Amino acid sequence: MREHDTVVLTRDLPGSSLRRGDVGAIVHIYADGKTIEVEFVTGSGATVAVETLSASDVRPLGQEEILHARELAA
Repeated sequence: MREHDTVVLTRDLPGSSLRRGDVGAIVHIYADGKTIEVEFVTGSGATVAVETLSASDVRPLGQEEILHARELAA
């Protein structure tokens, strides 16, 4: 994975509004290559969260996948 790649969250993030299957973009890869920052945005482009994650917490978005929209929990 590289910076700016679109990725899919592989697990719910406790304490946040992010859930397994949410789509984000890698905005930074740390020197260890195992820790990344991923930005998650709404459909209008507003940032929901920027999370520091393990590379194993996300996977690449597949070319044959379709995106799904959901409303954020209040």
